Amino acid sequence: MEHYQIQLLQSVAVIVSLVVVKFVLRVLVNNIMTKFHFAVERKRIISKIINLLIILVAFILLTAIWGVDSEQMTLYITSALTILGVGFFAQWSILSNLTSSLILFFNHPVHIGGRIKILDKDYPIEGVVENISLFFMYIRTENAGLVTIPNTVVLQKTIAFEVSEKDPGL
Repeated sequence: MEHYQIQLLQSVAVIVSLVVVKFVLRVLVNNIMTKFHFAVERKRIISKIINLLIILVAFILLTAIWGVDSEQMTLYITSALTILGVGFFAQWSILSNLTSSLILFFNHPVHIGGRIKILDKDYPIEGVVENISLFFMYIRTENAGLVTIPNTVVLQKTIAFEVSEKDPGL
């Protein structure tokens, strides 16, 4: 058997294995989400994170199989991370909003579809949380307006919210 044929078989084995792992993780996440009554939006975010990690593992394994020079790959990855680091440092609020979105996702009782009131003396906001993205929280107000608030501001302000009985986060 030729060397490239072995590499092709190994590549197919890696891809098939990762597809099986993805399927098993999807079933496991669905069971956990159903058991603890998590919102569908949280399931989507977790699925995106799992997909990203699987793609990263596939990339690493396939580059190892096909013999990509590890020094050149390391140089490329460190250069890309350095550029990202400089960009995040230049825009510190971007990094803090990303961190805030993780905190909101895992540790905060506010959820999509929940009714909240941000207690601010200058500009109080009351409405329904429509979406929580990596950088912003979107709130639909009573007059059908959509207010966008950076996630860092949401963590800094006092928030009143309605508690539902099936919310497992409380």
